[in-house]
Amino acid sequence: MAYRVAVLAGDGIGPEIVGVTVDILRAVGKRFNFEIDYEEALVGGIAYDATGTPLPESTLEVCKRSDAVLLGAVGGPKWDNIQPPTLRPEVGALLPLRKELSLFANLRPAILFPALAGVSSLRADLVADGLNILVVRELTGGIYFGQPKGRDADNSRAVDTCIYTRDEILRIARVGFESARKRKKILCSVDKANVLETSRLWREVVTELAPEYPDVALTHMLVDNCAMQLVRDPRQFDVIVTENMFGDILSDEAAMLTGSLGMLASASLGSATTTAGGTFGLYEPVHGSAPDIAGKGIANPLATILSAALLLRNSLLLEDAAAALELAVATTLSAGSRTADISEPGKISLGTADMAAAVLNHLG
Repeated sequence: MAYRVAVLAGDGIGPEIVGVTVDILRAVGKRFNFEIDYEEALVGGIAYDATGTPLPESTLEVCKRSDAVLLGAVGGPKWDNIQPPTLRPEVGALLPLRKELSLFANLRPAILFPALAGVSSLRADLVADGLNILVVRELTGGIYFGQPKGRDADNSRAVDTCIYTRDEILRIARVGFESARKRKKILCSVDKANVLETSRLWREVVTELAPEYPDVALTHMLVDNCAMQLVRDPRQFDVIVTENMFGDILSDEAAMLTGSLGMLASASLGSATTTAGGTFGLYEPVHGSAPDIAGKGIANPLATILSAALLLRNSLLLEDAAAALELAVATTLSAGSRTADISEPGKISLGTADMAAAVLNHLG
């Protein structure tokens, strides 16, 4: 059976990192005896230049008939001043993609490989053995989507509305509990229940769901304390589940503990089932389009490669292939291969293609 994957390379370094990742996926397919049909489509600034919109309807159709979507990055200075702002790539492509594809759960693994402990922003004694934290972020609700939203005509006041329903909280909480059940069976739910009514509902619903997962230890933590604890003692966390804006902020903080955004993968999942029996999702690196290094061949492809491993695991149910790809990345780092963003002073840095080739070499 051949699976279908939509490939949205996007802007900046997107085509470079996605290109080598597709090559690696082809190699993994040969090793594990599966095939993927890749269908490319425009998204982001390049799509706006070609069609007048950062998310053409044709791109959405490609995504909807696929088992998964592999996305590079969107945006850049060239498109920062597009009017109206809803046509800017970051707003006009990413948010509608999540909404149109019903992607409500964002999984952001913050993994510090032991070989990279020296480039973490934390003290060596805190991260000597590496880190592995999973942030589960609600992706389609909260203050980013709530109405009303906007400014008064005289520009004297702006309004953003935070709204959550019981059903929205329940479905993301289940993802958090299920994720924790597959890992260390520890779940921390993060909110601001001492101030916000939406957070009080959040805590109530998560607490009510907990008896269905008696094997998972649930704790609650206020978001400001969580931000502090991630820096003070990140090893206390395994899975964090939280609402949209808090998840946006905390996942970026957790990402920086790993030393570079160039190492961070993500998966945005919905509820649709793929032909393989997995969950439809969109997979992308956490970092942006990095226009300052686009075209130089020096971008770190590992976040995109690790996103591809999540694609294999979650959407195509190819666990052995996913694990082999993740092991190849870990082995590559242990062997000393580095791109510039994770290199230490005096060490040789590899370019995008050479780093991808090193991963392929360790794939076996």
